Amino acid sequence: MFTLLGTDPHSLARRGRLVTPHGVIETPIFMPVGTQGSVKTVHPVELEAIGAQIILGNTYHLAVRPGMEVMREAGGLHAFANWNKPILTDSGGFQVFSLGKLRKIKEEGVHFQNHVDGSPMMLGPESAMEIQSILGSDIAMLFDECPPHPCDAAYAAKSLDLTLRWAKRCREWVDKNQPMTNGKPQLHFGIVQGSSYPELRAKSARELVGIGFDGYAVGGVSVGEPEPEMMAAVEHSIPHLPMDKPRYAMGLGTPPQMIEMVARGIDMFDCVLPTRLARHSTAFTDEGTLNLKNNTFARDFRPISEDTHPLCRGFTRAYIRHLIKAGEILGLRLISLHNLHFYLSLMSRARTAIEEGYFNEFRKEFTAKYQPHKES
Repeated sequence: MFTLLGTDPHSLARRGRLVTPHGVIETPIFMPVGTQGSVKTVHPVELEAIGAQIILGNTYHLAVRPGMEVMREAGGLHAFANWNKPILTDSGGFQVFSLGKLRKIKEEGVHFQNHVDGSPMMLGPESAMEIQSILGSDIAMLFDECPPHPCDAAYAAKSLDLTLRWAKRCREWVDKNQPMTNGKPQLHFGIVQGSSYPELRAKSARELVGIGFDGYAVGGVSVGEPEPEMMAAVEHSIPHLPMDKPRYAMGLGTPPQMIEMVARGIDMFDCVLPTRLARHSTAFTDEGTLNLKNNTFARDFRPISEDTHPLCRGFTRAYIRHLIKAGEILGLRLISLHNLHFYLSLMSRARTAIEEGYFNEFRKEFTAKYQPHKES
């Protein structure tokens, strides 16, 4: 399933290959987010042309709308979304976490009102795994509780114990029902929790490995904590995870964060930033982000960057700014395509750097020149 093809001698960076029921994924890899079964504004053919190897869907959102009866009749998410490559589905735990006061966490699962019509719902380990089985994703995430930040040690420990009990129930459901997709067994990833406490992160990782899953994610990061704590959560988890299984940092991140996470042994990433910031006129480049709505680009007839998506070639910063100011959707689509191309290209460059033995040099050069807000 997962083959470790090489490692970097100066960091924990890894080059790997993950085989899933719907295809092969070369790692490190960025996974575009398609929460509702669609990466915003981007056609599946365009995604494939960009080099997307896998996209995300979300258990909670798809269960609320269109619902599992529709999804079952459609033949699963791949057929419904017209996407024949791998899909990873988040279990819905983070979305339930984001509902805040609208939810009640109990042993059986989480009771809440959905955000569409306010009707009562319950998600638990068994229902989350069943929904992902119906969706037919290649990789299904376990149902977990994502503790808030900040979080005291007592709450973090209690939350982790609940998450570990839920992980065992997820494993039992999978072992009993043997979910399949594309005629092959669905893969299942455990999620390491423990907030910012090293001993809890270590306990979580060790116990999940003891239960046994196809891969492991580091969860509970990018929930408002400072970046050093985010990095520390990964550093406290990785030593306790097996070398021969893929590792996934959930909900990350900015380009420098991803490169730093690769250096710490992470293989897989997802983040809404490429398309979300595109909808706010922001483009990613090697030197940093450009807010193309700004007046400084009104007469800038250069491309967004020299390395851009093929469909963006020939369009200048000035023209894209004009589209944005005029409210033309093409402007946001062009930036979305460019940003996704940038993220996927960055991971491709990281893979090459690991293969050819210069990842640490690549890492230092990239992070040194990247400025969060470059204006020209």
